[in-house]
Amino acid sequence: MTRKWPIEHPDRIQLYSLPTPNGVKISIALEECGLPYEPHLVSFDTNDQKSPDFLALNPYGKIPVIVDPNGPGGKPLALFESGAILLYLAEKSGQLLPQDAARRYETLQWVIFQVAGVGPMFGQVGFFHKFGGKDFEDKRPRDRYVGEARRLLGVLNDRYSKGEWIMGADYTIADIAILPWVRNLVGFYGAGELVGMGDYPHVTRALAAFLERPAVVRGLQVPRRPPQA
Repeated sequence: MTRKWPIEHPDRIQLYSLPTPNGVKISIALEECGLPYEPHLVSFDTNDQKSPDFLALNPYGKIPVIVDPNGPGGKPLALFESGAILLYLAEKSGQLLPQDAARRYETLQWVIFQVAGVGPMFGQVGFFHKFGGKDFEDKRPRDRYVGEARRLLGVLNDRYSKGEWIMGADYTIADIAILPWVRNLVGFYGAGELVGMGDYPHVTRALAAFLERPAVVRGLQVPRRPPQA
């Protein structure tokens, strides 16, 4: 790892990532928590995620990954899967997760809601609307995922109608998990009109508030991509 991604600050959390919806969850959480970290760009253009160095940390070959040199018991800890990393960072920092046990589990159910539903369904909408699937003559697969995306957005809209954030007044890792995917759906995928974002004003309001947070603004740019030639 150190040969492929040289480390300047070995005492900091090492982040191996790319500014995708799953990647920026972690950079945003790190910025929000104020935990010292050092980012490393994992370039899909050069298949870094398939290199032996990266697969040694995540055999699934997906970003993000962190290595905390000061993990539990003072021992180094490597973690993959964004949901697990969010929980770890919240617990390590004592932030972004309610201390009350019932509210803590309620927050975690929304994180899992994103990991199991929002991410996969929105990602399929992106495939069938922006990428290779857009050329399929049969639009039934696309419409299936659009329908699921709308159902998920409806659930989120109802939840955000009850408070500023998923957990009411408390901004948590649930919002950090969910809102980058909403941003990607309407921004990078350009599927806002397709899914009828106008029908979900509370989601739109929450996304706007999220994007105004200074830590979010910073985290969305991490790791920085190299300038285009």
